Amino acid sequence: MLNVLRLVIAGAAAGVLAAAVALPAVGGAGMSTRSAVEALDLKPENLDEPPLSERTEIFDADGKKIAQFYFENRQSVTLDKVAPIMQTALIAIEDFRFYQHGPIDVEGTVRALLKNVSSGGVMQGGSSITQQYVKQVLVNKAETPEEQAAAIAPTVSRKLSELRYAMAIEEKYSKNEILEKYLNIAYFGAGAHGVQAAARRFFDKSASELNLVEAATLAGAVQNPARTDPNVGPESRQRLLERRNIVLDRMAELKKITAEEAAAAKEKKLGFKDVKVPGGCEASKYPYFCLYVQYEILNNEDFGKNQDERRKLLQRGGLRIKTTIDPKMQEAAEKAIKKYVSTKDKPVASQAMVVPGTGEIKAMASSRKFGGSKKKNEMSYNIVADAAHGGGRGFQQGSTAKVYTLAAALEEGLKYGDGFPAPAGYKASGYSSFKNCKNQNVGDPSHTVRNSSEGGGGFKTLESGTWGSVNTFFIKLQEKVGLCDTVKMAKKLGVKRADGQKLSEVETFTLGVNEVDPVTIASSYAVFASRGQYCKPLAITEIKDRFGKAKQYKPKCSQVLEEEVADAVSGILSGVFTKGTMTEVGGIGRDAAGKTGTTDNYMSAWFAGYTPNMSSAVSLGDPRGTSAHKLIGITIGGRYYPYVYGASISGRIWKDSMIQALKGSSRSSSTRSTPRGSAAAPTTARPSRRRTRRTRTGRTIRSTSSTRATTATGRRTGATAAATGRAAAVTAAATPGRSSRRTTEPIITPDDRAGRPGRTTG
Repeated sequence: MLNVLRLVIAGAAAGVLAAAVALPAVGGAGMSTRSAVEALDLKPENLDEPPLSERTEIFDADGKKIAQFYFENRQSVTLDKVAPIMQTALIAIEDFRFYQHGPIDVEGTVRALLKNVSSGGVMQGGSSITQQYVKQVLVNKAETPEEQAAAIAPTVSRKLSELRYAMAIEEKYSKNEILEKYLNIAYFGAGAHGVQAAARRFFDKSASELNLVEAATLAGAVQNPARTDPNVGPESRQRLLERRNIVLDRMAELKKITAEEAAAAKEKKLGFKDVKVPGGCEASKYPYFCLYVQYEILNNEDFGKNQDERRKLLQRGGLRIKTTIDPKMQEAAEKAIKKYVSTKDKPVASQAMVVPGTGEIKAMASSRKFGGSKKKNEMSYNIVADAAHGGGRGFQQGSTAKVYTLAAALEEGLKYGDGFPAPAGYKASGYSSFKNCKNQNVGDPSHTVRNSSEGGGGFKTLESGTWGSVNTFFIKLQEKVGLCDTVKMAKKLGVKRADGQKLSEVETFTLGVNEVDPVTIASSYAVFASRGQYCKPLAITEIKDRFGKAKQYKPKCSQVLEEEVADAVSGILSGVFTKGTMTEVGGIGRDAAGKTGTTDNYMSAWFAGYTPNMSSAVSLGDPRGTSAHKLIGITIGGRYYPYVYGASISGRIWKDSMIQALKGSSRSSSTRSTPRGSAAAPTTARPSRRRTRRTRTGRTIRSTSSTRATTATGRRTGATAAATGRAAAVTAAATPGRSSRRTTEPIITPDDRAGRPGRTTG
């Protein structure tokens, strides 16, 4: 007798023909299903229910979704957000006695079996909705193909375990809660997990808006979604249509709808709308910024012990990530880049915009689209960022690196008027002329550093040497200040190599031999705009988990430079637009400062600059290899350039984008408190004696400045930028640039015309 009972329970659970044979034996013996359960020692067993895989969404600063990640396309909803007709249709075809039976419905299972056998196909479900939910949980928990196979194995032992779990689920939840859970976990085909995603994917509406025809379609899809997946092809869609009509007939049979309603619904077309659900950064409107955000999660131990755990959280955790990206500023960058560089060009222009004083990234744009198609000239990595954020090796920084030597000199007490003769060529007197931070000799007496202009010598000050971007002046200045002090200054300002390696501490460090990325350089220049405050680049401002718990992410800033030193740097760099390498391009009609950067042999071209409100850096180079693919004799954006300098394209992109990005924003002269030495704290200049001092490197620097600045309160300013009346951050209002040359002419600035291939220039 016990063996017969085992067959009954196993048969009812497994949904095999044995149930139909064994049932009369059970009835004849006068045994109840409950007695059979007790005989098999079936007791409730708690089921581990991990959170469902939910898609993560990323939003811009205005709250608009810009990207999403998902392992399974799912959006869980409460039962009251599911149309009643959808609930009715599913219960009718899968488990019409759902609200009457417990975890095991022997009667319903046998009835379904007999119906299916007589029809020669699968017409009605055999397992209860609770059992189906249990199986879905077990499948979702499976990490390996072996575990997944075991979760659906047609064995008696597996079905008995499933029944034990179902008994526990019925005790733990109400019927409505079980139905809600099943609707959210069920797979409907076409990559749609859960009824909300299915409603959107199939019919482009929410689950609460489904009508009879649509509800019957989705209810029919859960039985065998692989066979009825409408995305596969016409045959699958026809099978889904037939399955939908079976559901309609069943609903009419159960008096849930009238026969007339069923007949009318069966006349309708399938109505599958095939709504695409893009995922990942390639589908994002802002792919490069999306990649940056993605790697911020993957690199942060707060989100998991390793990258695998963090990736699972990103794809399955249902996070809501609010970011810093600004649509207006992003559009400004994209339009400016498009104006000068084509998506078909091999050289790539890239730009980042960062807010001084917070580090918020407001734009990340590139001339090439993101993707894996070489035929379409797409970029497969984050060209705007470093390797830690999905980027590559970057491009050599060029003369934009000279600003770190300038800042180090001002920090050590040099003034605007201080200077020395700059020869046409410079050769180190010995290996010990330059020492790295390990006190190793790195001078190269065999190499001659030359200027970009013929002759190019003469007495140069901190101002004129910077405005003209004179190579020999900066090599000598770095020798006087100390290579290590220059390197330390760059590091304080957040400079690091794009490939993650250590900065190359060599004689030509000040000429920008290290490969970097726009986000890093924009952030380093932002230090001067914020009067000495370095802020780590910030892309994420808030993350909300699936339960609605939110965590805010604040700027991480520290004072790395004295305010007066930062002000002094700004005072000099503001002259680049009116007296230096950006004269031909001009300014942006508001206070601004910046520096052009062209590398040796024209391998890459940069411009980095800032206002009190925004710092931005633009790079241009050929990712195929800058040594083999120089910016010489090249057509970019439909224009021919004999040589590409920092001002030629990068400077113009910077100017156009900043004008548009800052429209309507404040024209304040500082992002922080009023600068010392500004109008709020007037300065006076007084004569100073010639003085000699020793730097931290032990070298003697002779100051030749004739003035020393003192604030109205009698306090001497650190870098004495006010000695020339330009101590305030970004004090000189840049003048609007002159009209552009005709597009048929190469774009060359006065400084550019003096350039020669093979030499570093500004």
